[in-house]
Amino acid sequence: MSKVLKNHGYKTVTASTGKEGLQLISSNCPDLILLDLGLPDIDGQSIIRSVRSWTSCPIIVISARTTETDKVLALDNGADDYITKPFMLGELCSRIRAQLRRSGMGSQEKTTFLKSGDITIDLLGSKVWLNGKTLELTNAEYRLLCLLVKNEGLIMTREKILDELWDSNKDFVDDNTLSVYVRRLREKVESNPSQPEHLITVRGFGYQWKEVSL
Repeated sequence: MSKVLKNHGYKTVTASTGKEGLQLISSNCPDLILLDLGLPDIDGQSIIRSVRSWTSCPIIVISARTTETDKVLALDNGADDYITKPFMLGELCSRIRAQLRRSGMGSQEKTTFLKSGDITIDLLGSKVWLNGKTLELTNAEYRLLCLLVKNEGLIMTREKILDELWDSNKDFVDDNTLSVYVRRLREKVESNPSQPEHLITVRGFGYQWKEVSL
């Protein structure tokens, strides 16, 4: 999660225990907190109450606890949102943006560039560079590249990619068309498209983007 959030332009600090988390929150004054309830030393509900006693920083709970009682208690203790596992990373990013907007920090979480190894993407200008050289991409290739880079290291199923590439104009992208997009994108970003190092096929699942410098 930390790596994905960094690719979206966020700076993150992580803690594996409640005590460490409280210390980091106190010293870093974060704009938002992602909190698991199942911590090894302090229950997450106690963390919420402790943090809420001295800061209004948004808290999003991410937990495997699915009962209504746990959700209500977390919200009553001061959590701003509650996401149950498993969840899609796109949903998490959407929830983060919503909480930052509500807290007045929305403008700070915006990023204009994505970088992965030798690939740099200008999100505002819709431009891509490979080792400093401009890549000429079609709209579909650009959107596919952005989707993969934003989810770097994760296995993206073909179904998920097809769903994401279904644009606002409802232009249909089928499985065969996706294969064509992948092949063409490899021809532009890989030094050897037949042996890709960036855009990897995960047989039986989909694709994975890896950060390498070719």
